[in-house]
Amino acid sequence: MTPGELLEFERAWPRHTGAKEEAIIRQFDMKPARYYQLLHRAAGSLEGLAHDPFTARRVLRSAA
Repeated sequence: MTPGELLEFERAWPRHTGAKEEAIIRQFDMKPARYYQLLHRAAGSLEGLAHDPFTARRVLRSAA
């Protein structure tokens, strides 16, 4: 999975809900905690910032 794929998913599911957790497990076959680790890494990458700067910055702000 690429930083762009993670950021696109996050853009579609901006709120943390039970349904989002189920979608993470279904779509990425991973636990939500691992998804958030990879999402934050993707948001801080040059590829992620270039792909979707708005979502990447929102993710980075929420981690601060």
